[in-house]
Amino acid sequence: MSDRADLAALSAHFPRPGRRRPCPVLPGRGLAAACPPRQHRPPGPVPTGSTNSPTPSSRAGSCRFLIPSDAQWPAALADLGSACPLGLWVRGYDRLPELTASTVVVTGNRMASTEVTDRAKAFTGAGAEAGHTVAANLAYGFDATAHEAAELIGGITLAVLPRGLDHAYPHTHAPLLNSVTDNGGAAVSLYRPGTEISGATLKASAALLAALSRTVILIEALDHTEALRTAEAALALKRTLLAVPSDGGIRSEGNGRLLAEHQALPCPDPARALELL
Repeated sequence: MSDRADLAALSAHFPRPGRRRPCPVLPGRGLAAACPPRQHRPPGPVPTGSTNSPTPSSRAGSCRFLIPSDAQWPAALADLGSACPLGLWVRGYDRLPELTASTVVVTGNRMASTEVTDRAKAFTGAGAEAGHTVAANLAYGFDATAHEAAELIGGITLAVLPRGLDHAYPHTHAPLLNSVTDNGGAAVSLYRPGTEISGATLKASAALLAALSRTVILIEALDHTEALRTAEAALALKRTLLAVPSDGGIRSEGNGRLLAEHQALPCPDPARALELL
């Protein structure tokens, strides 16, 4: 098999930022030259045909497997160090260096009031109008809102999925996934098509989302919950973290703690966000 096929197969077992890469790929020497024989069971087969072949998805599209030696590989992932993934599955516009040159993540709780949702739309719209790529997963709440708000004004978005790209997450957001890729954006995943969501894939994908970003904007987040995963990953990667000041309620306790600990910069409105981007 080619290096690409080898890496696609290995990525099924070593997909996650945070896990040690099993071996480096040496330019011009191939995977076999870099890795000694493995002692445990071999990885499963790569999905049907070549890793560059179209893969069944939630609509008639295709996904490709990018590896670090590809020109389309995002340089930002080098910040993951030894935890850099072996490859990425991509659907849509695959020139990730262009998409991630100035990426802003908008994230927060999975449920929010109309007032706070409108705030998220305002932050997203300002970033998109300024030419930033808006990135998020497709989850309910602020993440889905970010994609929708950016696309309303013609912005480009990047979706990072915690499962294989053959289905959206959640499944009901398949039209939103299609919209992201049809309108010049892209969806990426650490996981081969057919992989289901789990706690591990959610955590790893939050780290990937942070790595692909330049700045993370936390609109509103409960403390010590899934909503803070991307913010915490951003801090670990030394990305800029902006947080809307807490209103004192429980639903924004995560924002309040990060601001009190001076881990995030206060960002009360979109105008301030643009100054800090």
